[in-house]
Amino acid sequence: MLGDLEELVTCESFSADHAAVARSAGVVAEQGLRRLGARPETIVAGGVTHVRWTFGTPRVLLVGHHDTVWPVGTLREHPWSLVDGIARGPGVFDMKAGLVQMFHALAALPSPEGVRLLVTGDEEVGSRSSRALIEESARGCAAAFVLEASADGGALKIARKGTSDYRVTVRGRAAHAGLEPWKGANAGVELAHQILALGAMGDGETTVTPTVLSGGTTVNTVPELASVAVDVRVPSLSEQRRVDGLVRGLVPRLDGTRLEITGGPNRPPMEEGSSARLFALARRVAGELGLGPLRGVAVGGASDGNLTAGAGCPTLDGLGAVGGGAHAAHEHVVVAEMPGRARLLTGLIGAVLAEGPGTAPAVAPTRESPSKQPAGRRRGPRRTTP
Repeated sequence: MLGDLEELVTCESFSADHAAVARSAGVVAEQGLRRLGARPETIVAGGVTHVRWTFGTPRVLLVGHHDTVWPVGTLREHPWSLVDGIARGPGVFDMKAGLVQMFHALAALPSPEGVRLLVTGDEEVGSRSSRALIEESARGCAAAFVLEASADGGALKIARKGTSDYRVTVRGRAAHAGLEPWKGANAGVELAHQILALGAMGDGETTVTPTVLSGGTTVNTVPELASVAVDVRVPSLSEQRRVDGLVRGLVPRLDGTRLEITGGPNRPPMEEGSSARLFALARRVAGELGLGPLRGVAVGGASDGNLTAGAGCPTLDGLGAVGGGAHAAHEHVVVAEMPGRARLLTGLIGAVLAEGPGTAPAVAPTRESPSKQPAGRRRGPRRTTP
């Protein structure tokens, strides 16, 4: 497992570098071939390379991603290392150790029949090109197991907030700030009003956070253009719809200004009901294997598990590595936990397959209007079948 992990970590795969992602997909494909004895389907969508294995009629979907947030060259500053049972390197925790565990877990089964593996290349940037592929792969499956890194202490992720991304742009009118400012319409001041309105949209667990701001041209000019990016996290689909309506209903406060609202829902929430049955099953399997009690937590971050749950497939997330430091220089994996996590996944897959094809998905798919779906959903991917 450690040899496989080093192989993946030392092949850098920054999401924005499509050539690097393609190289990484090749390494993932070869590793899967060694462990599973089968070549994957290679799918290129929007320039991003994804790989997928399908064995028979799939009832269990295993989901992971091989892209990372780390630019090519990071290995020089944060090289692969293994010291005192701790593995380090860019992407080791999020989520290349999860891929290693996934391959070894499936290889331990008597047969992979009934299992589909999907490893995408753009999860870290919103799964724009892979969303349709993820949803297609999940439909009709009885369970999706997501190999994202665990929460603190190895806890599984039983719920995830949904995400929406917006940009609010204000268009005003420029004027000389000293000679005749009254002839302008200050886009910056209008944007300040909108930022306050956005910040007030949060409700309990829902967060609406203005993030990246820009505006103005010179110090002595009334700005005619200003904008802000907005990050929204919601615990339920109804909250996602509520906030979407409020954002799209914003109106300007200052005469001479107008608003442009772009963006919308990106990932639906993975609500706890989607994972309840599978989490109970995981606790039972862990007990039978002597792995100790499992904890489940709800988290604010989103993953491709949001999309499988949104497609109506019961989903359990956080089955990957135990460690910490995702997206940070201290990213690390506790290697002693890797075999046990692989054994847990093997047991889960076997338990779901043993239930038989009569077990139907218990989650209603999320419904979205076509106008709010990412453009990548409407583009057909290029596929290479083995």
